[in-house]
Amino acid sequence: MVLEFEKPIADLEQKLQEMKELATGRNIDLSSDIESLEDKILALKKETFQNLTRWQRVQLSRHAERPYALDYIYEMTNDFVELHGDRNVADDKAMVGGLGDLDGRSVMFIGQQKGRNTKQRQLRNFGMANPEGYRKALRLMKMAEKFGKPIVTLIDTPGAFPGLEAEERGQGEAIARNIKEMFMLKVPVICIIIGEGASGGALGIAIGDRVLMLENAWYSVISPENCSTILWRSWDYKEQAAEALKLTAIDMQGNGLVDGIIPEPLGGAHKDMKKMAVTLKEAILAALKELDKIKPEKRIDQRIDKFCSMGVVVE
Repeated sequence: MVLEFEKPIADLEQKLQEMKELATGRNIDLSSDIESLEDKILALKKETFQNLTRWQRVQLSRHAERPYALDYIYEMTNDFVELHGDRNVADDKAMVGGLGDLDGRSVMFIGQQKGRNTKQRQLRNFGMANPEGYRKALRLMKMAEKFGKPIVTLIDTPGAFPGLEAEERGQGEAIARNIKEMFMLKVPVICIIIGEGASGGALGIAIGDRVLMLENAWYSVISPENCSTILWRSWDYKEQAAEALKLTAIDMQGNGLVDGIIPEPLGGAHKDMKKMAVTLKEAILAALKELDKIKPEKRIDQRIDKFCSMGVVVE
């Protein structure tokens, strides 16, 4: 999958591949030309990805090959054991969680999971959790607190499922309860937006001591398309909406809404998933090392103060 703004890079990479095949097939020395073209491609990549618009970052966050929560969890941990069900209604496949060994330490991982193909997307409900998904997440958080295990949440959702049946089962209440309970958890809580972070669907697992974002993720009260539909009655203004929403990692950090940005490989996380997983793991371990030094009561106070200080009130 090649995004529109990546096409000039893809064209040069195609020429590079053809040049290498020609050199090999005809035994011609084109090493200097190949090296020159490789340098040109690298320079173009740096220029392109350092100057992405907000809408282009949204597109990158949704790339079909971008790693999802379980990809990172299995790559970062040993002996991950997925836990299921909210012990009330069902097991929501859009919300996943379980215990995994992170460099010798047991950590509770919770995240929203999307699918790669049509069947998986239907199974995972496109990463949009129902109330039972948020209740499952809360059950796992309480379990982690009971046994003194830190919690890491991986956020990647276009929003909580907006269907009638979700509302009937208390979607708003489930998210609100998660927000309330997460403020009071005694164990360290690290929240990371790895892709899309939309509305209360993201916030339902995003109250933590440290909130981090991947470089090409986005975090907002609404998606650019839905914002465009509300304001202009059309999806055609989604790029303008993305600019107005200021939803990128740089925007979020500048407004004090996230604590840090995790860099991605050049071209996006999907270009080198293993490298991205290593970077993500290092960020989690560094945050845990920092949080372990703080007493639980103080962590809770700092967590509450951090979120209460967000925003500007004009009277």
